[in-house]
Amino acid sequence: MGLTLEDITFSAAEDRRVPGEPFILVVFGATGDLTRRKLIPSVFALDCQGLLPDGSRVIGYARSPGDDDRFRASLHDAIAGTCSGEPMDEATWRRFASRLSYHRGGYDDAEGFASLARRIEAISAETPGVGHCLFYLATPPEAFVPIVRGLSGAGLARGRQEGVWSRVIVEKPFGRDRASARALNDELHAAFDEEQIFRIDHYLGKETVQNLMVLRFANSIFEPIWHREYVDHVQMTVAETLGAERREGYYDGAGALRDMVQNHMMHLLCLVAMEPPASLSPEAIRNEKVKVLEALRAIPPRCAANGVVRAQYAAGAIDGRACPGYRELPGVAADSATETYAAFKVFVDNWRWSGVPFYLRTGKRLPRRVTEVSIHFRAVPQVLYNVPPNGPVAPNVLAVRIQPDEGISMEFQVKVPASARRVQRLRMDFNYAEAFGSAPPEAYQRLLLDAALGDATLFPRDDEVLAAWEFVEPILAGCAMQPPERLGSYPAGTWGPGEADDLLAAEGNRWHVVG
Repeated sequence: MGLTLEDITFSAAEDRRVPGEPFILVVFGATGDLTRRKLIPSVFALDCQGLLPDGSRVIGYARSPGDDDRFRASLHDAIAGTCSGEPMDEATWRRFASRLSYHRGGYDDAEGFASLARRIEAISAETPGVGHCLFYLATPPEAFVPIVRGLSGAGLARGRQEGVWSRVIVEKPFGRDRASARALNDELHAAFDEEQIFRIDHYLGKETVQNLMVLRFANSIFEPIWHREYVDHVQMTVAETLGAERREGYYDGAGALRDMVQNHMMHLLCLVAMEPPASLSPEAIRNEKVKVLEALRAIPPRCAANGVVRAQYAAGAIDGRACPGYRELPGVAADSATETYAAFKVFVDNWRWSGVPFYLRTGKRLPRRVTEVSIHFRAVPQVLYNVPPNGPVAPNVLAVRIQPDEGISMEFQVKVPASARRVQRLRMDFNYAEAFGSAPPEAYQRLLLDAALGDATLFPRDDEVLAAWEFVEPILAGCAMQPPERLGSYPAGTWGPGEADDLLAAEGNRWHVVG
């Protein structure tokens, strides 16, 4: 189900996409943290911006006791407090709250889904045109299959041929390996067509991630040099100041490779390395992303055991605040071998990128929260300015800041004023908030709207998920072969183990972060 002119209306003044018909958003896991922190505030923001059609409703589904009034009251304080940049008033909240309702039921309870279907039918009867349904699985992954089966059994996984659409959004993690991801795909496909399934990764909803394609394909100065002849190497950093608190149960069975590399970092890598798509259609873009994953040079387990840097944070401090070590968290074993940091080098074996290393690193309890992709160009020849007394000069770097302070910077050489020939590196910055007068919207706003429109561009396809797992699985197998003493350690508040620095130092480089 792609976009059609019937599905979307456009505002000529603001070029805003609005679903043409009202729909019902059903959030499973309605009492959970994701719903309170991200989903409902994002839906509220869309409502404030006029991007939810009149008559659209939100049903929260969970196992906890509750009713409409208690559900609404529990969400009142979760709203960020602003509506389209203005303070939220109670009238605005009451208008939005009238869209909210609560439905109690179990995730493996057939009667719960049958009563949900009856409730949806009743809403549709009250408000003509409200028959479309968007189901959001904001639950632990073990609930995904029971929910999908429940939707199918209640007749809610219907297709467009019945005059209404039904779509399902599945949160990560999408499996913990290739086999489980394939099994989950099979369960989803038994109830929904692939075009009805939206596997969400909130990184892909960030404005700067989306801007990667614009940067490359809407500017003639970048694409010709986005190539092995001009690029020396590429770096990707996903750093978090947070630890694993409140997620110990999930995280200790996942680690950095499953939690960040298999999804977020693989998606970023695809957008950086992909070839120009034939069009801007979802399938054309996703086809090129899959090609990148298929071109990744496999890292056999024996190589991963020796070449992938893994480490775990110990006690330390961030911004003067003491942080406990990972193994000190409740529920984490004293001998846990779960990595909270991972770094390694990968190659894309195609014509464009042959021989260009991509360095990836991610970690928790690092000094700064930052996600950055930096393109490091080859150094100029060692003549003229790139020799003493001026040289060596630093190569040019194009850095895309995904979060925070979303923007793009370019580092290049300039002559220092009033000097004879002294050269100095200068950074030229573009910042979204400064350029457009406000910070980019929350990623979930864009992704929820896209799913309601049936636009799957920013959602991984089934074969993309499996291709990412096919690359990561041998790395996981190799890391499992490492003896416990090979798991490095780094104090909270530092940039990780020294072995990660050695990855780049071997080629005369070092990790790059703007700021």
